[in-house]
Amino acid sequence: MAGDAMPTFCIPENHCGTHAPVWLNGSHPLEGDGIVQRQACASFSGNCCLWNTTVEVKACPGGYYVYRLTKPSVCFHVYCGHFYDICDEDCHGSCLDTSGCTCSPGTVLGPDRQTCFDENECEQNNGGCSEICVNLKNSYRCECGVGRVLRSDGKTCEDIEGCHNKNGGCSHSCLMSEKGYQCECPRGLVLSEDNHTCQVPVFCKSNTIEVSIPRDLVGGLELFLTNTSCRGVSNGTHVNILFSLKTCGTVVDVVNDKIVASNLVTGLPKQTPGSSGDIIIRTSKLLIPVTCEFPRLYTISEGYVPNLRNTPLEIMSRSHGIFPFTLEIFKDHEFEEPYREALPTLKLRDSLYFGIEPLVHVNGLESLVESCFATPTSKIDEILKYYLIRDGCVSDDSVKQYTSRDHLAKHFQVPVFKFVGKDHKEVFLHCRVLVCGMLDERSRCAQGCHRRMRREAVGRENDSGPQSQMLTGGPISIDWED
Repeated sequence: MAGDAMPTFCIPENHCGTHAPVWLNGSHPLEGDGIVQRQACASFSGNCCLWNTTVEVKACPGGYYVYRLTKPSVCFHVYCGHFYDICDEDCHGSCLDTSGCTCSPGTVLGPDRQTCFDENECEQNNGGCSEICVNLKNSYRCECGVGRVLRSDGKTCEDIEGCHNKNGGCSHSCLMSEKGYQCECPRGLVLSEDNHTCQVPVFCKSNTIEVSIPRDLVGGLELFLTNTSCRGVSNGTHVNILFSLKTCGTVVDVVNDKIVASNLVTGLPKQTPGSSGDIIIRTSKLLIPVTCEFPRLYTISEGYVPNLRNTPLEIMSRSHGIFPFTLEIFKDHEFEEPYREALPTLKLRDSLYFGIEPLVHVNGLESLVESCFATPTSKIDEILKYYLIRDGCVSDDSVKQYTSRDHLAKHFQVPVFKFVGKDHKEVFLHCRVLVCGMLDERSRCAQGCHRRMRREAVGRENDSGPQSQMLTGGPISIDWED
């Protein structure tokens, strides 16, 4: 009942029995191509690819396809099927002779020698478009980024010069000024990073996600999340919804270089007037996708013993998310009691128990300690350094790793050591941690120990990046003369 295959052209919203239909952004493979990866796009709010994910497709003998589809993160993402046209002339016999089968312009004959599949013009030179090419059924169209508009040739783009042209590309208000024009938002909404689109403010923290929706936008609607027991609370001017990465049906995925937490705010008409005086509604349904992004890669540093003045590592991502880790020094191999009140003196014959600890425990994620190295100072770029872990591999045979119930936590034991020289009485540890999805069998975390070229490894160590911050503690004196 789903049809012959997934559509390879943009499906408008409110089709396929849902609000945001998902279509295949790319051509189907040939049988000899084996399993290929394709982008799947969800159409919503006039954008043919507002969300996207990666799926796998294989062409099988007999002229049909098999798909491995990523589980949708929200309920209104639904994969589409499509009934394609059949060629004009019936095939006879084995159907190997295709001379009698002709397909209309914009379509190509499929592997079953009868079905006319859509031809993706965007795969050839981006359809001639200077920016965005959107494949349509038997055709295609060119689009431009936010704040730009198509020229008369229908392929190239130019900047919008004022509010008179498509409202300046603004989603709401467009105001002219001496320097040109600017977009403004109604009270309670904020301007997104593209400086043209107004959106509901979302506050992303490691332990909470808060959505604040203006009451004027809500009207007489009741707001709730994917788990309908999580509902909005009005403070008179806004309806606020507070939840976490582990509650209210929040889905946590790893996408490229980010950890993405998503949920959906749905608004439906109230059955009875509320105490806040809402007696009318202005829309029959409200859908607000909520997304928080957190970076995957973290660099954390610590002396042999944590300093109580240290604060948890908080790394700001482009969309305001933080996902904190700390490096703890523990008293024994149980890894339950870290040093908190004093900085003990460790002897060379002692064992050092240290661990990477997440401050937020989220199911479905795991971590990989890509590297850990020691330096005699707190500087991460110190020339003198000693590796304990490198490229996910133990570099020092004396390092012992313990198993942990939490897949994000990593625990290690190593004999206490110091750097050669009377002046080197302090040791600092620096670790790089990568977060992956547990179900991704091809992730870097799943690969574990992975030897790479030294130049690449050194390059990554020196790449502090805009999303990295240092958490430095200690030091302590090492009793090495005894």
